[in-house]
Amino acid sequence: MNFSKGISRRNFIYKMSLATGGLAASFHTYSWLTQSSFVEAKTAYGKVRGASMEGVNIFKGIPYAGKVSGNRRFKRPADLKPWTGVRDALEFGPPSIQPPRRGEPTPAEDCLFLNVWTPANDNKKRPVMFYSHGGGFVIGSGASPGQDGSNLARNFDVVVVETNHRLGLLGFLYLGELAGEEYAESGNMGVLDITAGLKWVNENIAEFGGDPDNVMIFGESGGGAKTSCLYAMPEAAPYFNKASIESGPGVRMNSLGIAAATTEMVLKELNISKNNWEKLLEVPAMELHAVQSKMPFVPPFLEKRAGRITEPKAGGFGPVIDGIVLPNHPFDPTPPPFSKDKPLMVGWNEDEYTFFAWEQRDADAFKIDFDGLKQRLERQFGDDTQTIIDTYRKTRPEASAPDILVAVNSIVMMGLGSIEIAEKKAKEDGAPVYLYNFGYKSDMKIPGTDYEMGTPHAMDISFKFNNEVPPKAGEQPRMGFGGSKPTRYEASHKMAELWTTFAKTAKPAAEDVPKWPEFTLEDRATMRIDENCEVIKDRYWEEVKMWKSIGRL
Repeated sequence: MNFSKGISRRNFIYKMSLATGGLAASFHTYSWLTQSSFVEAKTAYGKVRGASMEGVNIFKGIPYAGKVSGNRRFKRPADLKPWTGVRDALEFGPPSIQPPRRGEPTPAEDCLFLNVWTPANDNKKRPVMFYSHGGGFVIGSGASPGQDGSNLARNFDVVVVETNHRLGLLGFLYLGELAGEEYAESGNMGVLDITAGLKWVNENIAEFGGDPDNVMIFGESGGGAKTSCLYAMPEAAPYFNKASIESGPGVRMNSLGIAAATTEMVLKELNISKNNWEKLLEVPAMELHAVQSKMPFVPPFLEKRAGRITEPKAGGFGPVIDGIVLPNHPFDPTPPPFSKDKPLMVGWNEDEYTFFAWEQRDADAFKIDFDGLKQRLERQFGDDTQTIIDTYRKTRPEASAPDILVAVNSIVMMGLGSIEIAEKKAKEDGAPVYLYNFGYKSDMKIPGTDYEMGTPHAMDISFKFNNEVPPKAGEQPRMGFGGSKPTRYEASHKMAELWTTFAKTAKPAAEDVPKWPEFTLEDRATMRIDENCEVIKDRYWEEVKMWKSIGRL
C-alpha cells in the first residue's frame, strides 16, 4: 500500500489495447516444453493444462469466476461457464485495469484469473497459502516476479495460490445510495472477487494437492489491508483458518459517507448527473481509469489523531464499511468475533519509509540535520513534533536525523496499525497473535546518497517467498532491494520457513530460530527476523507509550 505523498500518478499512458478474457495458447509459444512437461488437473469447470518445472507444477491464468464487464460492471461476477476439452493454463491472466506492467499481459476489465504452484497433483493434503498482492487497491497483479510461488512449493511442500481481482474505481466505486439494493455491495467488489477466489480454492484445490480445510490468507502492503478485510468478512470466513497481515494493517476502512462523496466526484468529472448514473456502465474502462488517476492513490482511510478518528476528504478507492460485505471496520473497535479462533501474524519492516523516499527520489531526506528533521516532521505532527523528536533522541542516542526520520515515518505508516491489531487481538482471549519486525539490512543505497535502504517497504516479498536464493551455475546474482550480501539467502530461508510452518501448524517456527511466543499485553513479544532471528520483549515500548500519549495509537 503506497502511503507516499506528492507523487504524480496522472501522467499514465491510457492508449493501450485491452486484452480479451480468452487465454488459449498455441504450442509453438512453449517450444521449451516437451510433451512430458505438461500436467493436467480437473476443476469443477473443466480440465486445465499446466507445466511441470524443476519439481513444481505451475498453472497460470485459471479463470475462477465469470465476466465483470458489460452488465456485470460494479456487480458480482457472472457465473463461470464450463468448458470442454483441456484449457491451457500456461500464461498469466490479465490484471485489472491499470498502467501496463512490464512482462505481464495487457490489463483488462475481465481479470478474474488465478495461479497455482504445487509440488504435485497427487491428492496429498498440503497447506494452502493464498496470497493477495500489494499495490494499494489500485495496481498490482498475481504475476509479479518477486512473489513467484515456485520456491515455497518446492522447498517447503505447500500449495501457493494468487489471484487477479478488480482494483480501483472498477473494484470499489460505491453506488448503493444512487442505484439501490442491486448495487448495495458495489463498494467492495474487489474484495468480493478475492472471496470468490477463496471459494474456488475450497472447491478445487484438492485436485492440486492442497487441503481445502487448511488455508492461510496473507498479503503485503495493499495485500495486507485486503487480508484485514477478508479477516472481517463473514462471507470469507468459511474458506480460511489463519492469516498474516504484512506491512499493510487495515484497522479501519472507508466510510459510506466518504465513498458516496467520492462517487459524486467521479460523476462530476464525467459530466454525468446522479439521475443518469447508469451511463457509468457505458463509459470505456480506460476512461474510468483516467478519472481514477486524478484522485489520490491511497484511499481515505480513517486514522487516529489526538485520540480521535479523523474524517478524511473524499477521493481514492478502497473497501467500504457497507454493513453488508464489511459489517464493521476490520479491527475497530474490536477484531471480528467470527474470526476469534483464527490465528494471526502481523508486522512491518523496520525501515518502511526508505522505499517511499526512493520512489519519490527524495535524496534530500537523507542529508538533513536536526533542524531539518524538525521542519519535516512539523508538517505531519504540528505541536507534537518536539515530543516525538525528544523521545526518539532519548531511545536512540546514536541515531542521526535521517535515522530518526526513517524510524518515525516507518512506524507511523505501518507499525502503529500493526501494534493496534496485535493488542486488540491479544485482548480477545482467542487464537494467538504473533507480532514481527522484518529487520534484515540491505546494502543497496538510495540513489544520490550514501544512505543504505535497510529494510524498506516491499523488501519482505522476495524474502518470504524464498526468492532470495544463490544463483545457479553460470547465472548472475539477482539484485533487488535485498542487496548484495550473501546473508540474504539465510534470512530469506528462515522467513519463508516461519511463514510456511505457520501455514502448516498455525504456529510460526523455523530451524535455528528461537521459539516465537505469542504476543501478550504483559511481555509484548516481537520476533525480529534477520539472518539471526531474535525474540524481543517490550520492543519500542517507550516510543509506543509516547505515540499513545499523543493520541496516535
